[in-house]
Amino acid sequence: MIRLKGHLLCATPEELAIVQTHVGEHIRLTHLEPGCLSFEVTQTDDPMVWEVMETFRTRADFDAHQVRTKASDWFRLSQPIARAFRVEEIGD
Repeated sequence: MIRLKGHLLCATPEELAIVQTHVGEHIRLTHLEPGCLSFEVTQTDDPMVWEVMETFRTRADFDAHQVRTKASDWFRLSQPIARAFRVEEIGD
């Protein structure tokens, strides 16, 4: 399995509004992807910081998610938002 953990770090109220407005559809579409075991984006106690946790069955599933995401409105709109992510392979 492949797990991504980390944060979206909004620097402005405008970036925060992008996440608040568009993350729900991004989550919905990701849950429909083959191999998506879990996908969560949740606001932390700091409203400008969002925790991201996603798990995919295989590296191929994760890579397909990355391709889909890069072609999405979510990516286009949220691209300026700083990301601090770590990807790891976890046991079966």
